[in-house]
Amino acid sequence: MKNKFSMLTIAIAASLGLVACGGTTESAGDNIKIGMMTDSGTIDDKSFNQATWEGIKRYESENGTIVAQYIKPIGETTADYMQAADDLITAGNQMIIAPGFKFDEAITKLQEQYPDIKFVMIDGQPEEVAENTIAIYFAEHEAGFLAGITAALETKTGKVGFIGGMKSESIEKFGYGYVAGVAYANKHFGTNAEVVDYLYNGTFTDVAGGQAQAGSMYDKGIDIIFTAAGRVGSGVITEAKTRAEAGDKVYVIGVDVDQYEDGIYNQETNESVILTSALKRVDNASYTKVDEFINGTFTGGEVITMTAEVDGVGLPETNPNLTTETQETVNELLANIKAGNLVIPSTEADVQSFLSEMGYQGAKINF
Repeated sequence: MKNKFSMLTIAIAASLGLVACGGTTESAGDNIKIGMMTDSGTIDDKSFNQATWEGIKRYESENGTIVAQYIKPIGETTADYMQAADDLITAGNQMIIAPGFKFDEAITKLQEQYPDIKFVMIDGQPEEVAENTIAIYFAEHEAGFLAGITAALETKTGKVGFIGGMKSESIEKFGYGYVAGVAYANKHFGTNAEVVDYLYNGTFTDVAGGQAQAGSMYDKGIDIIFTAAGRVGSGVITEAKTRAEAGDKVYVIGVDVDQYEDGIYNQETNESVILTSALKRVDNASYTKVDEFINGTFTGGEVITMTAEVDGVGLPETNPNLTTETQETVNELLANIKAGNLVIPSTEADVQSFLSEMGYQGAKINF
């Protein structure tokens, strides 16, 4: 009965999208199998999942010592996540990387059930982090701050907006930093920008909803929207591209990865609606932890935060839509953040205090 169940598990895994680079899931030769579970998004979401996967795949292509595999859970319950992990482990994976807070409860149970398997959580953590698990967070507020600076310096209407996905700590920190950046630019660089709309979609998958929200914002005269919302952001980008093709000067600030190519609306001129992107180097996090595992230096039982100081967050090195002056200003501020001379608020209480200090005159924001 147990053998029959195991075969069924493998069959289910195959049907869910468990893949291996260049071969089957049953054999990896001398290579070590590294698995990943996607959250509510997909492996090609142009954001969080994709960035995590690209870090694993980059290690695979550069070193040739691993076989990378992923699976999309059949649903979004703890039982679904645990089943997906079981499928990966049955397929021979020795490390599992899980991006997103939705995996918290599942990893809490899995790390105890499988003490010989290494677990890497990104933007989440189990109730107690066991010795075979590490939890990684990011200083999203620092990247959001730089995004807010660029929005304030580049807006032509003085109206900017924010669209988050599901309300969670990491998305909230992006928003806090963004609003703080706008306020800072108004006080120190003479801009007069206001965050007119600050909204959450409630999901990371509602593409059509994201497009509708963006359309409403652009209709109000908002010309720059920062979206931290997974595939919801794809809808925001689509709306911006549609309007740009019609001659409107509207922009989107992408998230997690450099989304410039996703925003290209004129292939001949390579013009894009992506003003810049608030980078969250999830790819570096997954790459580094795979490398530590392979080299025997993986240290579990820790909760770490990747900040601008360690190049965990920031903006792309190249931002074609930013003026030279804006880029220079951003670079200077980034250096100050890295040096500890500029501390960005990361909680609602801190950002409210920061806005008061900056003399922000915009309408009260419902964080």
